[in-house]
Amino acid sequence: MKTAIKLILIDLLIAQIVAPILIMIPCTLYLLVTTGNLDKAVLTQTIMIPAQLAGQIMMGIYLWKAGYISTQKSTWSLVSPPYLIGSALAILTGGFLVSALMSLMDWIPNIMEQSFDILQSGWGGILAIAIVGPVLEELLFRGAITKALLQQYNPTKAILISALLFGVFHINPAQILPAFLIGILLAWTYYKTGSLIPCILMHILNNSLSVYLSIKYPEAENMDDLISGTPYLVILSGALLLLIGSILTMRYLTTKKQE
Repeated sequence: MKTAIKLILIDLLIAQIVAPILIMIPCTLYLLVTTGNLDKAVLTQTIMIPAQLAGQIMMGIYLWKAGYISTQKSTWSLVSPPYLIGSALAILTGGFLVSALMSLMDWIPNIMEQSFDILQSGWGGILAIAIVGPVLEELLFRGAITKALLQQYNPTKAILISALLFGVFHINPAQILPAFLIGILLAWTYYKTGSLIPCILMHILNNSLSVYLSIKYPEAENMDDLISGTPYLVILSGALLLLIGSILTMRYLTTKKQE
């Protein structure tokens, strides 16, 4: 647990303080030279994307230098194609069901909405959310934190603690529950396979779809804003059945390995 807390605090320190300060200094000088004044809103928009990417890269370097990124062959195993298909279906249907759940809890504030809008306004921000962020978070939460927790607790407890930390890590109230639920699936996948590859691909798929829908349908908060009535209920039921089937398939495909 100490390792998990330490890594999360280091990541927050880098992402929220170190990287923004390092990026803010040259950006401030640039704005003063080019515009002659310093507008707070303009400065915030200018530094947000490079600070996000810088923080992610710096944390990745720290994990590598500190020995938290495993070089074991099993950690980077592609696993079987059927398992990858099952994991893709699990994250897609799981994400849909989580969105349906959150539509019933739309009173939860989304304090990061403006920040996400800024990030999604440029390719650098989209890259940070859809690709770099998922890779870094899997290295951190599954490759380092979940791995450490599995060595200390039984699998169920380790997975739940890992998912809880993953949810709280997002800080934004509107993301805590979705991140917790998705975190359970990702931590369980890592436990069953011992590989980060399916976890990384699932995370990238989830975030990329979220970014695409957010850009394509900016007014939609959840899936029920895009689909309603009977079609929504049919798709919801189908998603639940597919999720159950995918998880059972994933469990079956890794049973022999775990035994």
